[in-house]
Amino acid sequence: MSTPLLVNCLFDELAIGNSASLTRTVNDDDIRLLAMASGHLSPGDLDPGIAAGDARGPTVIHGMWAASLISAVLDTQLPGPGTTYRSQTLEFLRPVSAGDVITATLTVQMKNPADRSVTFETRCLDQAGSEVLAGTTVVIAPSGRLARRSALPPKISFQCRHRFAPFLREARALPPLTTAVVHPCQPEAIQAALEARAEGLIEPILVGPDAKIRAVAEQAGLSLEGIRIEATEHSHAAAERAVALAASGHAAALMKGSLHTDELLAAVIAPQSGLRTQRRISHVYVLDIPAYARLVVVTDAAINIAPTLEHKRDICQNAIDLLHVLGIAEPKVAVLAAVETVSAAMPATLDAAALSIMAARGQITGAKVDGPLAFDNAVDLAAARMKGIVSPVAGQADILVAPDLEAGNMLAKQFIYLGGADAAGLVLGARVPIILTSRSDSVDARLASIALAKLAAKGRSPR
Repeated sequence: MSTPLLVNCLFDELAIGNSASLTRTVNDDDIRLLAMASGHLSPGDLDPGIAAGDARGPTVIHGMWAASLISAVLDTQLPGPGTTYRSQTLEFLRPVSAGDVITATLTVQMKNPADRSVTFETRCLDQAGSEVLAGTTVVIAPSGRLARRSALPPKISFQCRHRFAPFLREARALPPLTTAVVHPCQPEAIQAALEARAEGLIEPILVGPDAKIRAVAEQAGLSLEGIRIEATEHSHAAAERAVALAASGHAAALMKGSLHTDELLAAVIAPQSGLRTQRRISHVYVLDIPAYARLVVVTDAAINIAPTLEHKRDICQNAIDLLHVLGIAEPKVAVLAAVETVSAAMPATLDAAALSIMAARGQITGAKVDGPLAFDNAVDLAAARMKGIVSPVAGQADILVAPDLEAGNMLAKQFIYLGGADAAGLVLGARVPIILTSRSDSVDARLASIALAKLAAKGRSPR
C-alpha cells in the first residue's frame, strides 16, 4: 500500500484563518520512544504505570509529546514540506496522560510578505475539550512547490484548503450572477442562497411557493429583505419557471433547492426548454484532495447511469471546457477502467481506447486523453512506471472519467469522506451552469460550487 503524498502550501496560498489539525492518542510506547530519544530517562518517563501528574514522576515528557504534534502538522501539511521553524512560545496548561486523545490545531494568524514568515495560533485539546497547551509558532513558509511521500499516523484531519481560493477571488471580483434558486423550501436551501449573496457571488431569485418559502425563512430566522421571489404552485412548476427564466436571459444560472435533481433536470432537457444544446448534460465533481498535487475532476457521478461512447465523448468535453475556463489550457484526461490494457471482455476498456483515438482525431479537443488507465496509474507516476506505461496523462491526471455513474459516485465520495477532499459540484452541457448542492455540504463547498458556476457562466456556453 502506497503512503500518502504530502503537498505543501506556498506563502501566497495561505490565508488568515486557514487551519490544519492532527489527532493522536497518547501511547505508552510513544512516551518511551520520545523519552529515550531526548534523554529523559527518569522512572516517570519510562514506567507506563506512572501517569502525568503522578507524584512519582515528572510531566515534562508528556508535555513534550503534545508539543511534538504541532511540529508534525507544520511538517506534513500546513505549510507542509519545506517549512522552516523560526520561533515558538508555548504554555502548558494541563497534564497529559497515557490514553488521552489530543488534537493539535494550527490556525494562520498573521502573514509577513517581507520575509514569508507566518504566525500560527497553536492549541492542543484533550478528549474532553480541555486546553492542554496554547501558544504561537512562527515559521518561514516554503517558496516552491514540494511533494513527498510519508507514512502518516492515523486520525489526521487536514483542513488546508487553498486550491479553490483563486477561483473564489476571481468570482467575487465579477458582478453578481443572477441565479434562479429552484424550490428553496428548506432552511438549508435558503441559507445557501443568502450565503452566496452575502459573498457577492449571486443575486438570487427564489422560485417556488411564496408562502412556503417565507414561512421556512421566518422559522429559520432568515431575512428575505430585498430578495426577489417568483411564485409558483409546486416544485414541478418551479423547475419549469426557473428554466424559462434562464432561457429568456433573466437568469444566468440555476441552483437546486429542495426538489429532486431528476425533477429539475427533466425541465432542463425537455424539448421546449430552450436550454438544450448539442451536448449531453453531465455532472462534474471538482475536488481539492489534500493527498493530490492538483485539483481533480471526477465525472460523471450523478446523471449518466450507463453512458454510451457518444455520451462519454460529451462527458469528457464538458469537463475539459470547464478546466479551460479555470485556466488549465490542456487538461490531462484519464479514462478509467479496472486495467490498463484493452480487453473485449471489459467494455470500459474498449470505450477508453476509443476515446483516446477520438481525441487524437479531433473529436475531443483541448486536452490530452489516454485510456484505459487503472486508477493507480492515473494518479501515481511511480505506479505507472512500474507497469511500463508511457503516457502524457498517467500519474498526473486532471480529469478522471469513470466508466459509469456507480463507479464515479463511489470514487468521488471516497475522496470526500476518506480522503478529506472538498468538493464543488456542477451540471454542464446546458446553456447555463446548474449548481447542485447537498444539505451535507459545508459552507466552503457550497460557495466553491457557486464560484465555479459563475466562472463557467462567464466562459463560452456549449452549442
